[in-house]
Amino acid sequence: MRIEQVEVWACHYPLANAFWPSWTPSIPTNNCSATIFRLITEEGIEGVSGGLLVADEVRGMADLLRAYLIGRDPANVESLTRTLRTSTRVLGIRAWHLEPALWDIIGKAANMPVWKLLGGAQDRVMAYASFGELRGPEQRVEDALAAREAGFRGVKLRCRFPSFKEDLAVVRAVREAVGDSMAIMVDVNQGWRVDLFDEVRWDFKRALSFARAMEEFELAWLEEPLDQHDYLGYARLRSATTTPIAGGEMLSDLNGFRDHMLNSGVDIVQPDVTFCGGILTSRKIAAMAEAFDIGFGPHTWTHGLGLAANMQVMAASPNCQWAEYPYDPPNWTPEARDFMLSTPITISEDGYLYLPELPGLGVELDWEKIRAVGHSL
Repeated sequence: MRIEQVEVWACHYPLANAFWPSWTPSIPTNNCSATIFRLITEEGIEGVSGGLLVADEVRGMADLLRAYLIGRDPANVESLTRTLRTSTRVLGIRAWHLEPALWDIIGKAANMPVWKLLGGAQDRVMAYASFGELRGPEQRVEDALAAREAGFRGVKLRCRFPSFKEDLAVVRAVREAVGDSMAIMVDVNQGWRVDLFDEVRWDFKRALSFARAMEEFELAWLEEPLDQHDYLGYARLRSATTTPIAGGEMLSDLNGFRDHMLNSGVDIVQPDVTFCGGILTSRKIAAMAEAFDIGFGPHTWTHGLGLAANMQVMAASPNCQWAEYPYDPPNWTPEARDFMLSTPITISEDGYLYLPELPGLGVELDWEKIRAVGHSL
């Protein structure tokens, strides 16, 4: 089996409403943008995957990927991961988001879903509604109650307001509104920070004060309270609070996760297959975390293809309790997030993401919609 064609699509699907992400709060997002990869083998088996896109920055990578991938066996994932690790460094672009397409091919060739090929620990994972915007207490209470009505048993709030008091007010209001009926996670988006204007940068003291203030609310976790590479800072913070600490969404490859675990810096690791090295690397991280008795809760805030790829590793990992489900209507909806899929990924009435039994990643692409909002590179 050999790769015969590599297609790369840059797509910008217009949102119905501007979305104001917490990670770049001064700049609105008007599109769900995605790079979509389609690998086709000599036998006609297709594998698909997707990555993030801001403009058309993938343009410089398309021909390079063809040069390195055409003629290679897609089943040699370790070998091809080494190629992806090294071949794009000259461009400063990580090409990990292509790797799930290899597994999509492998699963289709074997007529099995990827999550079963990886171990098949569970066929469903409890979903939490992962909000993305900074919104005040009254609005977030309304959002949380609506999420509970929709079936979610957990919500993740974004807290990086200018003042400590504003952050605290949001969490307090939501906990009082939902009581013990929902788990609450809080993401303060300090792991990687896009410095644009006057956004707040947390130091250790603010992180510690906030973590201790969160103890009364019994969070499932506090996410990314420090820079992603501040391994010693995470260890100091975790040892000084009972609030569980999570991080690692933007770390690339194994080393950063190893250092977090060796320093006892996190209670939950959060790799994303589109950033950390792909499905295989994420599965290795999950196994390392299991050995350290650490939870595994992947970051999934990309789009439908990214969510589908991460779900494969969640279902193969016994230490994965929660599935992040990017959701913040009316500005960020499953229909917009999953525009490239023929059917959006949805939760069940009892709040779970059920894994598909279809081979590969278990999703089908809507090529009519992809061609309408994208262009081939």
